[in-house]
Amino acid sequence: MNIPANLKYTKSHEWLRLEADGTVTVGITDHAQELLGDLVFVELPEVGKELAAEQEAAVVESVKAASDVYAPIAGTVTAVNASVPEAPETVNQDAYAAWLFRMKPANAADLDALLDAAAYAACAVE
Repeated sequence: MNIPANLKYTKSHEWLRLEADGTVTVGITDHAQELLGDLVFVELPEVGKELAAEQEAAVVESVKAASDVYAPIAGTVTAVNASVPEAPETVNQDAYAAWLFRMKPANAADLDALLDAAAYAACAVE
């Protein structure tokens, strides 16, 4: 299981990377894409959408199942990765390069409550 140490994680299998401009980039973990199997459809949130922590933000569908992607923290969507809906398989190829959306956190301190790589690894194998 690929779990980069420089990212934050949620128990619902989202990863976050804090960017230099204070925004966070969000995607699904390598573990999540393995569980889902071959992705065939991705629906991303609208730029400008206000999201509450743990609110449904995006949808990923595989040949096996559909799964919601949740906002890991509260904030506003500032960008989406428009190439992912056109080629959902890129998430299967590299879940950490194929980010889904970026958001400006409502409160940057909320990142501190998220899981580090070791804590995510422990909960992902439960």
